[in-house]
Amino acid sequence: MAGMKIRELGLGGMLLLSREAHADARGTFEVVWNGAELAAAGIEAEFVQDNLIRTRRGTLRGMHFQTRHPQGKLFTVLEGEVFEAAVDLRPDSPTFGKWEGLTLVAEENRSLWLPPGFAHGFLALSEHVVYLYKVTAPWDPSAAYALAWDDPEVGIAWPLAPGEQPVLSDKDRAGASWSAVRKLVGR
Repeated sequence: MAGMKIRELGLGGMLLLSREAHADARGTFEVVWNGAELAAAGIEAEFVQDNLIRTRRGTLRGMHFQTRHPQGKLFTVLEGEVFEAAVDLRPDSPTFGKWEGLTLVAEENRSLWLPPGFAHGFLALSEHVVYLYKVTAPWDPSAAYALAWDDPEVGIAWPLAPGEQPVLSDKDRAGASWSAVRKLVGR
């Protein structure tokens, strides 16, 4: 592929996409999304919506998922730095219930692809974050859930200082336990 390098991560289908940035006296140029390159890498995604988040350090959003019309998602940090976390919720997957996390920094020109069937969340690590993500299915509020970000059975190692509490929405604060999520996804 011309402008993108793709690396498989530990959970099947989870990919880290590294983009090439071209710089000159005017600034930089990079292609954030190219359907042909993604298709050549095996990502057959038809995106139906783009979402933009502006947030601040210490905000944690997640761990979100849908039981009907699960969403494939392509995440890109446009400004700042975030810690990304994903949990495999695909009942037939060999990595079901496993989590993986990584840091995305805007200046590193990387994006994260998650196929449908994952719970996802992120923690803002910089003072200011601008975060763009594309989805393959519309939001379905009647089938949208949150796995508890701090569920001890899942054990996501969020990069928080001892005793530090993230900024959470009411929905995320009331996230479901791992045993409840297992029932929701049929395993």
